[in-house]
Amino acid sequence: MKLLAKFNILLILIFGLGLGLIALRSRSFLQKEAEAQVLSEAQLMAASASATRDYTEQDVSPLLEKTAEHASSFLPQTIPFFAATATFAEVRRSYPDYTYKEAALNPTNPRDRAVEWEADLIQYFRNAPGQTEFSGERDTPTGRTFYLAHPIRVAKGCLQCHSQPSVAPRAMVRHYGATNGFGWTPDEIVGAQIISVPMSIPEQLAARGFRSLMINLSAIFLLSILLMDLGLYYVVVRPLRRISAAADLISTGEIDLEPLPVRGSDELASVTQSFNRMHTSLKKALELLNG
Repeated sequence: MKLLAKFNILLILIFGLGLGLIALRSRSFLQKEAEAQVLSEAQLMAASASATRDYTEQDVSPLLEKTAEHASSFLPQTIPFFAATATFAEVRRSYPDYTYKEAALNPTNPRDRAVEWEADLIQYFRNAPGQTEFSGERDTPTGRTFYLAHPIRVAKGCLQCHSQPSVAPRAMVRHYGATNGFGWTPDEIVGAQIISVPMSIPEQLAARGFRSLMINLSAIFLLSILLMDLGLYYVVVRPLRRISAAADLISTGEIDLEPLPVRGSDELASVTQSFNRMHTSLKKALELLNG
């Protein structure tokens, strides 16, 4: 087997081992990075929804409540929960896999009532009032899902609609009734803001990043082997072939050859010098023998 082929096999083994180690370490790293990216996006969406809720409560609702239409009929746009949910529905046009819910134990709108696992989250925030965020994973019929939750506390503006039916807007009471969504107290944790996303999303991000990493590294390794082959050929193989060809000519009796050029001071230069000395000594020895 030729020297270049042996060198290629060695490089392929070394690079293959390195690529395998990178693949083992990078897969879990990329998965964590993808999960962190999804968490960051969910936090940004939650902050946007909270800002929409606060803006509606502080600026939009007071204006709409003064209109004649609000006095005669219920306007859901005055409800911060509705505004946040409606805004997120628009966000889902760009992020269709994300879902948003402001779940409450005693909501005005039955649509917002917390299911069992959401009620557990709300109870967690009630038992740990210092906690402002909780994230985790859960199994669903469609697969594992990642969720991010923030507690919803009763602010001063909430009491106008949720303290007692007698002080709530009449249009709202006529629309939803006087049974649900009342009895809230200041600073009470009544619900949780929950954003959910399938775990397939970070898994797909990680798989795409892993595939791109492996393709790029493989291309770099192949290019490195090619460049090393070229370097080995010009620096090692070609000089050795010149020495081998000269040795073959001398072995057939062609003694009157020019000394091989010596370049540099590395091991190949040393071998070339030794070959030239051997050639000179052999030539002198034959001249003495021939008298």
